Amino acid sequence: MTTAARKLAALTLILLMSIGSVVLWIGIPLGWIVLASHMTDTAAPTLGPYVLVLFGIPVTMFLFGRLLGRLNAMYGSITGTAPEVEWRPPWLKSMRGERDTPRPSSVLDVVMIASVTLALIAFAIWFFAFAGSSLPGS
Repeated sequence: MTTAARKLAALTLILLMSIGSVVLWIGIPLGWIVLASHMTDTAAPTLGPYVLVLFGIPVTMFLFGRLLGRLNAMYGSITGTAPEVEWRPPWLKSMRGERDTPRPSSVLDVVMIASVTLALIAFAIWFFAFAGSSLPGS
């Protein structure tokens, strides 16, 4: 495999991990909620759809997380390196100046941290700018 092909494959895997992290945090819960909503015809469903969502979401997220882990391992094998990058979040750096090396973060760690950070920022923008008040008379 040529260097250009390896770089393209590595970038493709990073893109797939990025899309997968969005699916993990948004797509899976939304999909299970939509599935459960189609199982009932009333506004007051029985316990079944709730139990389905309660167990379906974590199990599916676990399995999908394993798939993302495999993509991360594939990234390491394609690039010929360990699938870890040297990156340490600023809030974890010591203020005393210790120079011990942190546990290397994998590419998947960085992708997941970035996706959660973007999700929190999007939620904050929605909440403060677009959600409106649910209080009566407001």
